[in-house]
Amino acid sequence: MIVTFTANPSLDRTVALPGPLERGEVQRAISVSQESGGKGVNVSRALVASGLQTIAVLPGGDSDPVLAGLQHDGVPFAALPIDEPLRTNVALTEPGGVTTKINEPGPSLSAEQQEALIALLLERARGASWVVLAGSLPPGFPADFYATVTRRLRSGAGSGADGGVPLIAVDSSGAPLAGAVSGTSLDGMSGKPDLLKPNAEELAELAAAAGFATASTADELEADPGAAAAAAAAVVRSGVGAVLATLGSKGAVLVTADGAWLATHPPVAAVSTVGAGDSSLAGYLLAHGQGAAPADCLRQAVAHGAAAASLPGSTVPAVHQTTPDAVTITALRKD
Repeated sequence: MIVTFTANPSLDRTVALPGPLERGEVQRAISVSQESGGKGVNVSRALVASGLQTIAVLPGGDSDPVLAGLQHDGVPFAALPIDEPLRTNVALTEPGGVTTKINEPGPSLSAEQQEALIALLLERARGASWVVLAGSLPPGFPADFYATVTRRLRSGAGSGADGGVPLIAVDSSGAPLAGAVSGTSLDGMSGKPDLLKPNAEELAELAAAAGFATASTADELEADPGAAAAAAAAVVRSGVGAVLATLGSKGAVLVTADGAWLATHPPVAAVSTVGAGDSSLAGYLLAHGQGAAPADCLRQAVAHGAAAASLPGSTVPAVHQTTPDAVTITALRKD
């Protein structure tokens, strides 16, 4: 069982444009679609599409469209009831897959609601192999929220399938991501995740925060997988178990304490990049659950991400829609 946790879920509307976005002009969409979303929700949707057991933990009222969408799609979920509606995010996609996103902040949750949401997660995490903490945080949440939740999970409140605690993956950005990586140990429990999934921009920020000597921009990391691996290695040395860094059309790198690998996929006709990174994480978890070696977990991650980019809106692929055999794996140096 893989449990996903999305504190700030959304209704994701995707508007497809017939040409490039023209600021200040009137343009007519060629299609509009919507899905229940948020990073953790997207991971659960992708896992369900491939027949894996998962449950999405999130806030939301009984009549909220996000929960209705999950129910319609057959995605198991456990929701903390709240009175405020969940947010709506809008993605504008241009031919070639160029995507512009406008994300709302989401509803505020009180300290009592935050604690209740954590309690719901701890309850559902019992017996889980992985817990995925994903996405932005609602207004008012502390930046170190994910580190706090990670320590709570490791304290024994959520027992893993093997009698231990579940492995923990974090996929976020900005202050919540920095807070997860800088999470210190309290009472012997580390606040840092077993797996971190940044994109190139987030990896550049994290590497700088980890004291990596050679600062690189996102574009530089995407163009130089060796530099991306070295930056990810700096994050691993800070105490994170492994880093799966997605590099857009350039593929992804995986760095653990034991090695570093690059995975690339032949070019695909990109339709929408919304949710591609979330699908990559789902692919990694799918392969890991099957006992695959790290390089093959990376292979499936890139295959999932490529398949997602070729689909419209925030549609997630099933495993049979992916082409892992087309992925090339290259071993890299970490320094």
